[in-house]
Amino acid sequence: MKPLTANSMLLQSYRNTKQGGFTLIELSIVMVIIGLIVGGILVGQDLIQAAAVRAQITQLEKFNRAVNTFRVKYNALPGDMDSSTATTFGFSTARGGSGQGDSNGVLDGGATDTIAHKLQQGQGETGMFWVDLSSPVAGGLIDGSFITATEAGTTTASSTQIANYMPAAKVGANAYIYVYEYNQTASVGIAGLSGNYFGLATVNSITSGQMSTSSSTLTVRQAYNMDAKIDDGLPFSGTVISYYISGANLINSPYTSGACNSSTCIDFTTTPMSYCVGYRSGSSTTCALSFKFQ
Repeated sequence: MKPLTANSMLLQSYRNTKQGGFTLIELSIVMVIIGLIVGGILVGQDLIQAAAVRAQITQLEKFNRAVNTFRVKYNALPGDMDSSTATTFGFSTARGGSGQGDSNGVLDGGATDTIAHKLQQGQGETGMFWVDLSSPVAGGLIDGSFITATEAGTTTASSTQIANYMPAAKVGANAYIYVYEYNQTASVGIAGLSGNYFGLATVNSITSGQMSTSSSTLTVRQAYNMDAKIDDGLPFSGTVISYYISGANLINSPYTSGACNSSTCIDFTTTPMSYCVGYRSGSSTTCALSFKFQ
């Protein structure tokens, strides 16, 4: 029998190891590497989400500054300017229809004092808001050019045409920024809501009745983070609220009377009511928001 040399002993050990599979040390190293990769992916996703929230907040801040600049310069809100002021400053669209361009400080989609008319998009004061704000006459206070809306008329728009009427939201996900006025003393009202708001939701279309069909677009975590950074972190109080327009209704996103589940944004069982950030780590895409003009 040939004696074993040092090299042959090492070779035999390698063969034994190979036949026996990975050692515990090797498995530990592999698990550490996998953990680092997964951790890196999760951290990367968190950073992406945080960047989207910051970008969205920055966009809304720019819109608020643009509105205030416009108001100081022309003594009227964009879209709400009366015909005399429009003529004086060189804005091309005539004003003066009933409830339209009346310089009353609120933005109404239609001419009558009903919730359905107030929430109309793509025409009236809500449509002209973006036309005026992006107008070269005003100095192009916001990015983009929104010249499709008219003060009166029938507006229809598919999902690919929404960008002609309102700006895309920085958060993505087919979300847009629209405006509306809500007054709790109108024919239908939600207590505590009154004033002009920016809405943030996925806008799927604008119908022949100028009503937008919308849906939730934000994850619960995104909605909570925006609310907490701008306001109080609560869905139904302060200047950031969990409501959006869909059809002729201003609804919360979405409505439920119970606890958190995969299709809800709000936990109605807590006092005060809160965002469902603890359910699936707030990953459900079930929220939309409104931001009161500042």
